[in-house]
Amino acid sequence: MRLRSPGLLLLLLGALQAADTREQEVRALVGSDVKLSCVFPESPTFDLDDLYVYWQIGAVGHPTTVTYYLSGNSSAGLEDNRYRDRAWLSPDSMKHGDFSLRLYNVTPLDEQKFSCLVFRKSLQLQKILDVVVTLHVAANYSVPVVLAPHGPSEDEELTFTCTSVNGYPKPNVYWINKTDNSVLPEGLQNSTVVLNARGLYDVVSVLRVSRTPSVNVGCCIENVLLHQNLTGLCQTETFTTPEPGNTGSHTDVRRREHGMVLSTLAVLGVAVAVAVATGWVCRSRCPRGSPTRCPAAKPERTFPGASGCGGQGAGVHLTAPASEPLL
Repeated sequence: MRLRSPGLLLLLLGALQAADTREQEVRALVGSDVKLSCVFPESPTFDLDDLYVYWQIGAVGHPTTVTYYLSGNSSAGLEDNRYRDRAWLSPDSMKHGDFSLRLYNVTPLDEQKFSCLVFRKSLQLQKILDVVVTLHVAANYSVPVVLAPHGPSEDEELTFTCTSVNGYPKPNVYWINKTDNSVLPEGLQNSTVVLNARGLYDVVSVLRVSRTPSVNVGCCIENVLLHQNLTGLCQTETFTTPEPGNTGSHTDVRRREHGMVLSTLAVLGVAVAVAVATGWVCRSRCPRGSPTRCPAAKPERTFPGASGCGGQGAGVHLTAPASEPLL
């Protein structure tokens, strides 16, 4: 009897004695292609018309078909919709005992146990191969971005935020004191991990630490499956506490400094103005030119008959030479 229904065949095969099961594990990145190995231990040549090959996932008794091969017929249109056009068996390879499954464009939903079952029709559907392949799926997280508080604050606590997206599986999140590379207590952090539209994880972690003059921390996202640690560092922030007795604000200090500068400039301005005025007066009294412009006074001759005080020519009358203008 030719069995065309995969469901009827699975019921029949489940009643048969199981062969020894071999197990293995495979890792694959999201979006990549992966080969799930299922190879007969010897190297015989098989007739495809004598083979029933099944790849399935799910619990025993309620399996979901990934793909299968039935005595020369392909499984086109009979596989689960999630694996249509994504799961492929090579007929040429199966002739040589290689029943491996090629799975394309791996997604987080493919993280399953895949069972490979091979039967021979000529041996009354005896199971000749039973392999279970556990597929582990992983995706790289983005480099963590750490946001630190900026500028001075009077808060007693400092808050840092770390963000990383599009990773798989769920990460471990650590905050590190970069001063001595010690791990900060988990009680100081609050981490939230959520699935996004792509079926990958986004993580946001908030760290609150007591205020100190200088804080330097890092956020570490650990992907255990990939043996990978990604660390994002915040810019080193220095938070200065006001000195004792200095209750003035930065604005007041700047205003005082600005006033001192203005006072100094005012004093210099007055000094320059006095110097300019003094020079101007000097130049007005002694204009530039020949030194003879300001000669010394000379005694004038006394002529007989000249009248002076009381009609006598008794004194010396000082007068400028006739050739010079009177001042």
